[in-house]
Amino acid sequence: MKIAAVQMVSTPDVARNLEAAGRLVADAAAQGARLVALPEYFCLMGQRYDAKLAIAEADGDGPIQRFLAESARRHGLWLVGGTLPIRAATPDHVRNACCVYGPTGERVARYDKIHLFAFDNGREHYDEGRVLEAGDQPVAFEVDDEAGRLRVGLSICYDLRFPELFRALMQPACDLLVVPAAFTWTTGQAHWELLLRARAVENQCHVLASAQGGQHENGRRTWGHSMVIDPWGEVLAVQSEGEGVVAADAALDRRTAVRTQLPALAHRRL
Repeated sequence: MKIAAVQMVSTPDVARNLEAAGRLVADAAAQGARLVALPEYFCLMGQRYDAKLAIAEADGDGPIQRFLAESARRHGLWLVGGTLPIRAATPDHVRNACCVYGPTGERVARYDKIHLFAFDNGREHYDEGRVLEAGDQPVAFEVDDEAGRLRVGLSICYDLRFPELFRALMQPACDLLVVPAAFTWTTGQAHWELLLRARAVENQCHVLASAQGGQHENGRRTWGHSMVIDPWGEVLAVQSEGEGVVAADAALDRRTAVRTQLPALAHRRL
């Protein structure tokens, strides 16, 4: 099955971001992708942390969710909708939610980011907990497609640093792990590819990483390097910066060969 990661350089303007996302999803579909992933915060990279509150949607309905459902339906593919803000229990917080839509436009999964990013090196300061409410449940879903069947595990950005989440997603084992992200330039340059390849190798499955990548209008610079990685840790396709589509085949026979030759998942004791 061909899978694709959409890389964006999102802006503070939701309408412009949805136009760019729609164009890039159409490009991925034209390349034959059956499953496409948008990046974290694809719909908004605001001027302020709390800009998310103004566009937050009710669970199950809103213009961003309708855009995702219609995009999946129009192209007849599985769409992992990066993340969008969905209202939380308290009015000053939102959930950073990854919603997945099937080829008929129905929502098949929702995962709320569990691990909230915080970083301060004296020059850059981030604290997602100021406006995000953490999720608490790992989520995987099943793709049943004419191009193949996959079990797909969901994660978001900072989750990548917590291997226990991915181990939880491997019961039962996933064929593909998807990582929508907006890694900073600093942390991405140091750890992005290293962590992605580690998650692929230790879980012996494909990894699809869709990232923000470039200089944003709000002054933030994201690392990019959206990529597809195979179960042996080989990078099959990558784009460093700028918007675009990164596509490759997620061949199940490759996963089977790796797990047969080195049955590490079967050797687990903890």
